Amino acid sequence: MSRLLAAFLTCVASAILATGAAFGIVAALNVTPEPQNVPLVSFPDPPANGASSTPSPSAG
Repeated sequence: MSRLLAAFLTCVASAILATGAAFGIVAALNVTPEPQNVPLVSFPDPPANGASSTPSPSAG
């Protein structure tokens, strides 16, 4: 009977420890600030009037 009780208490203790570790990890991840979302590549804004600086080929 004592071995059964020891096995049960070991299972309960390990479940409590695993749950506490999981909550601790989640709490630690929530405390750290997220990095800024900085794009690796940026493109210049197109001109406001929609005209291109290079002439387009004429049809014809």
